[in-house]
Amino acid sequence: MIMDPEVLGYYEQGGERTRLRQGRNRLEYWRTRDVLCRVLPPTPARVLDVGGGTGAHAEWLADDGYEVELIDPVPLHVREASALPGVSARLGDARDLPAPDGGADAALLLGPLYHLPERADRVRALSEAKRAVRPGGLVVAAFISRFAAVHDGVYRGFLLDEEQRAADYRGLETGVMISLRPGGFRGYFHQPDEILGEFADAGLARPHRYGLEGAFWLYGDVDDWLDDDERRELLLDAARRLESEPSLLGVSAHVLAVATV
Repeated sequence: MIMDPEVLGYYEQGGERTRLRQGRNRLEYWRTRDVLCRVLPPTPARVLDVGGGTGAHAEWLADDGYEVELIDPVPLHVREASALPGVSARLGDARDLPAPDGGADAALLLGPLYHLPERADRVRALSEAKRAVRPGGLVVAAFISRFAAVHDGVYRGFLLDEEQRAADYRGLETGVMISLRPGGFRGYFHQPDEILGEFADAGLARPHRYGLEGAFWLYGDVDDWLDDDERRELLLDAARRLESEPSLLGVSAHVLAVATV
């Protein structure tokens, strides 16, 4: 198992414990959960959560009755996910899954693909997910939008930094995004249509794509909407109605792609 030491260092800071549970990142969490609840096979079903971190999604999936195995390359994540009720966790690489052929009803890749800058590695990871899922099962993968860094740079003020601005603009051309802040994020950000080609090359059917956050993650008061149960449901419903509009896919910070094996 080979992992970029910069990426490993980023995750060993422990930020995944809380990232999806605070601030506007909760919109990614709730929308991912919303889509998964609609597309996953009914319980009991076996779900591989590949690159599942500390188990933010594995936890609620297990609570709902799914049999969840989490596979992640970060030892800290595996230790923390192993402590969750109903979740088994082990070390592993998305490109070489420690999983039998056709043993799962669904494979989730909600993080690995935006840490693989080489296209061949991303296709390999998708192919491995396909191998591990039974015929008729699902492969679900998350992608970060090519435009997310520039949008986020304006929202958070990072675009004011000349070097970071140059890095973000290079990323618009190449897809390779590098945060110049200490311990910052490194990854590959996709054009929405790139997703289709990578699924095809992995032998997967054309996926249905869901823009998770729409433009709402860029709204200054999005935390207020997420803090209030009633307003959050209204926000999620609005995002759901816009989720597959092709002209808006790239505005979302994340795009979820779902294909049947």
